[in-house]
Amino acid sequence: MTIADNKKAFFDYFIEDRFEAGIVLEGWEVKAIRDARVQIKEAYVTIKGDELYLFGAHISALPTASTHISPEAVRTRKLLLHRSEIDKLISRVTRSGYTLVPLNLHYKGGRVKCEIGLAKGKKMHDKRATEKDRDGKREVESAMKTNRR
Repeated sequence: MTIADNKKAFFDYFIEDRFEAGIVLEGWEVKAIRDARVQIKEAYVTIKGDELYLFGAHISALPTASTHISPEAVRTRKLLLHRSEIDKLISRVTRSGYTLVPLNLHYKGGRVKCEIGLAKGKKMHDKRATEKDRDGKREVESAMKTNRR
């Protein structure tokens, strides 16, 4: 079940490969995510040392959050992947000009997972072509619906 999507990532990047990563979260963050108080539109994945971190994901605290903690809405959260996947991603990003983008947050087995994509940036003319194709498909679908009636 999807919690939050990053639709802007598909507009700005060519997604070449996808990976599913776990996220290190605090208790109040899990509760806020279950209440759909999360946004990943401005988020991206950074590399520190030999680990991956989700930066810029906004999780706003519930009003009933505990008083003895001070929740940070935007903080760096560690991503959990297998060592071989991390090494593969780090080598591709550092050598080939790729970037890592969070695509969506979803539940899997009662846990919150983050799908990250190995992406290459689109140029302006690529974005226009994508938009043109999308509009063309939309026109074809609407013509087919009117013909059915």
